[in-house]
Amino acid sequence: MSGDAVITLRNVDIHQPGHLVLSNVNLQINKGEFVFLIGQTGSGKSSLLKILYGDLHIASGEGMVAGFDLKKLNARDVPFLRRKLGIVFQDFHLLTDRSIEKNLEFALKATGWTDKSMIEARMLDVLEKVGLRSKFKKMPHELSGGEQQRIVIARALLNNPEVILADEPTGNLDPETSQEIVLLLKEISRAGTAVLMATHDYQLIRNLPSRIIRTSNGGLEDNIVL
Repeated sequence: MSGDAVITLRNVDIHQPGHLVLSNVNLQINKGEFVFLIGQTGSGKSSLLKILYGDLHIASGEGMVAGFDLKKLNARDVPFLRRKLGIVFQDFHLLTDRSIEKNLEFALKATGWTDKSMIEARMLDVLEKVGLRSKFKKMPHELSGGEQQRIVIARALLNNPEVILADEPTGNLDPETSQEIVLLLKEISRAGTAVLMATHDYQLIRNLPSRIIRTSNGGLEDNIVL
């Protein structure tokens, strides 16, 4: 496996309870790479992402993500794998009863951070990266949808992940804001964090072209041209 690879799947079969979703999946994503994941609803995009963050087990084949062997992954390992990943969903999953500061603080403490000064410095650093340092004390409802998604990306960056998995991160956003979010994710990838982004928005892909993989006919196709 390549020394630069942060995701490697070889001849992997992916099952959901009761049926085979994807078979003979081969994929390599390297450090700092940005990749779009496309495919029709029900074609296996979410199942592929679940394999990568340890929510599903691989039925056969080999898989490595951020140094973790997916074949040997057990329940105790999953939290440690997820500290190497940043996960961004379509629905923001922010805690609505607390400020942005407290949302980020909660995420850091949940992953073992204890030093108050280090926690504050890290929170301000990731907010700087997404251009929202001034929103530190705001509540989620005081932010626009695009700003909330930037906060979610900031939260995903807290533990310096090797990979960001973004599942339809622009699904609830208007076209202009969607483009801003993808540009931000591409900027993050250029700094060294691999990004795999699932999307249905083909216009967005045409505007901001990058490598494309597609779930189709029970398998995975690479280097798709739209």
